[in-house]
Amino acid sequence: MSKLWAKGYELDALVEDFTVGEDYRLDHRLIPADVAGSLAHATMLHHVGLLKDDELKALRHGLLTILKEHAEGSFTIQKSDEDGHTAIENRLVELAGDAGKRIHLGRSRNDQVLTVTRLWMRSYLLDYVDSGCHTLEALLKFAQEHRNVPMPGRTHMQPAMPSSVGLWAAGFGEQLLDDLRNAARLFSYIDQCPLGSGAGYGTPLPLDREMTAGLLGFGRIQNNVTYAGLSRGKFASALLESLDQAAITLSKLACDLILFALPEFGWFRLPQDLCTGSSIMPQKRNPDGLELMRSKAASIGARAGEIKSIIRSLPSGYNRDYQDTKGPMLRGADDSLAMMEVAALTMEKLEVQEENLLSSFHDGVFATDAAIALVADGMTFRDAYREVGTHPERFGGKNPHEAIVDRTSSGTAGNPHFDVLSQGLKDLHNENLQRQKTIGAALKSLLGEEVPLHFPLR
Repeated sequence: MSKLWAKGYELDALVEDFTVGEDYRLDHRLIPADVAGSLAHATMLHHVGLLKDDELKALRHGLLTILKEHAEGSFTIQKSDEDGHTAIENRLVELAGDAGKRIHLGRSRNDQVLTVTRLWMRSYLLDYVDSGCHTLEALLKFAQEHRNVPMPGRTHMQPAMPSSVGLWAAGFGEQLLDDLRNAARLFSYIDQCPLGSGAGYGTPLPLDREMTAGLLGFGRIQNNVTYAGLSRGKFASALLESLDQAAITLSKLACDLILFALPEFGWFRLPQDLCTGSSIMPQKRNPDGLELMRSKAASIGARAGEIKSIIRSLPSGYNRDYQDTKGPMLRGADDSLAMMEVAALTMEKLEVQEENLLSSFHDGVFATDAAIALVADGMTFRDAYREVGTHPERFGGKNPHEAIVDRTSSGTAGNPHFDVLSQGLKDLHNENLQRQKTIGAALKSLLGEEVPLHFPLR
């Protein structure tokens, strides 16, 4: 098979292995997006008079055949191809003859890969927010079901003040909602089309960049062609940085679940089918999924840092260093989505041990309530603080359920305003659904059927 840059000589085998890297494996994920970008480009070339009717027809048939072969698992990318772009063009020449050799007119591999990854990122982001909404639904349902179950709040890992299971779950829910809103805001940043920018300097052809952007469902073109080239890696790192914020939230959730499901706590119980076992200790039920959520959260931020470290000192124009930003982006995105799915499943199956929660309340948890009661009788808070702290034995416990009811200000255990989370979830879901419909309609018009461009690892 011919390389796109082939000029009549063979590359040293060691250098070829080093430069190809893992692209030929990673690009299997990007074939549907590459086909969509190529078909949009070919349609535009025909529109501006650079392709004949029969050439566009042959290219369309060839590209849709490749899409079908990919779906069936028969389309392959060899190391000798270097990447998916070359594999597609070589197969296109086999299917469409000389028309296949015209597909690259007015296009560089630079703006081709930019467009492909941009399409993949945009589609991924919509799927990610959709998955996040599912996790939010699970957290909200859990919070509502256990709204009135008392739970000792903790600071410095020590028992602190009365709280509730509902307040705990909704706290993670509202934080995750903001994380997902932040990710959703990234959509307009990603939703700009770099196709037609070439190697960063455009071409002396009458390309209709607005047309290709519209065919692919983009909101706008990425106007400055040099900026398009400069943005490689920037968009990927911005995506991972956004995902990292949600990963931090899920990592902290996982840490709480591991801790509170310990036998010494017994507040929650993880079902058996969410736990692994030990190879030597028969009694073990290990929360390995939650533990790996913590480790993967660390790697997502690290991959964002890896990409930024690669691109931060590069000069303008294309540099091969950019190739090494693709792997971290895809792996970080995969881990983020998997974390979200595991979190949702865990919250759906998590069991609450209310009896153990109630037995965890001791007099110290009500110390602040006792001080506030003294204030209500006329004592200053600082004097009440010292009185309770110095003579805790004088102040008996309080009913945990009453302690929840006593908290009536907005956002507390007795008045959690779950409607804030519920409405936020509804708005986020509707916004994401509208974006999915808009892009789905554009791609269906282009490809003739609905094709998911976020092709997952599994």
